[in-house]
Amino acid sequence: MSENIKISVKDLDLYYGSFQALKKVNLEVAEHKITALIGPSGCGKSTFLKTQNRMNDLEKGVKIEGQLLLDNKIDIYKDIDAMDLRKRVGMVFQQPNPFPKSIYDNVAYGPRINGIKSKAKLDEIVERSLKQAAIWDELKDRLTKSALGLSGGQQQRLCIARTLAVEPDVLLMDEPTSALDPISTSSIEDLAQELKENYTIVIVTHNMQQAVRISDYTAFFLLGEMVEFGKTEDLFAAPKDPRTERYITGRFG
Repeated sequence: MSENIKISVKDLDLYYGSFQALKKVNLEVAEHKITALIGPSGCGKSTFLKTQNRMNDLEKGVKIEGQLLLDNKIDIYKDIDAMDLRKRVGMVFQQPNPFPKSIYDNVAYGPRINGIKSKAKLDEIVERSLKQAAIWDELKDRLTKSALGLSGGQQQRLCIARTLAVEPDVLLMDEPTSALDPISTSSIEDLAQELKENYTIVIVTHNMQQAVRISDYTAFFLLGEMVEFGKTEDLFAAPKDPRTERYITGRFG
């Protein structure tokens, strides 16, 4: 891979108690690209996504072996505090999860807990983040209204703006469109394509057409193992592993 590598994963094993959920995963996430993780339910793709900002730390009985490096130098599990890591590696979930606060306070939340008090600075961050999430024009006159009154697609873009407000390097997206209608899905896909100019994106998707439409690289997971990884067009046009071919042609999963 000739691109700069943003996250490098080496021999990653993850256990929930005695159950091994990830087996010797090796993967390099290219900077300013979209990497899609595909595979049937329960194959480990969301678990793998969460290792990249230590969301699995929050679950009992998790044991992780192997190495995840950020920028080829920071060991995600040894060299950085989880809170600092999550500022650099943000996450957007399957179900939009706005806070029960105003639209403005949702976006300003992260910068505030990181010590930004100036109203002018917060105003600037809120405007910039909502513009980056392509929703400023829809929301600029409603900033004091509750975020819970927005549609699902708007809520998801607000959650993306909230994640962008702390200026992460990496955006992890766990099936960000699975709860949305086709029009909202399309707008989130377009947004992801725009955001990769400034961010590195890793997206879990059940929708193989979505992976084809928006990603540069695709990793196929099966039973905790990463079976195949490559440029999206190559993986879908000429998969090297018969298991990948069976999955993408719809013969299982």
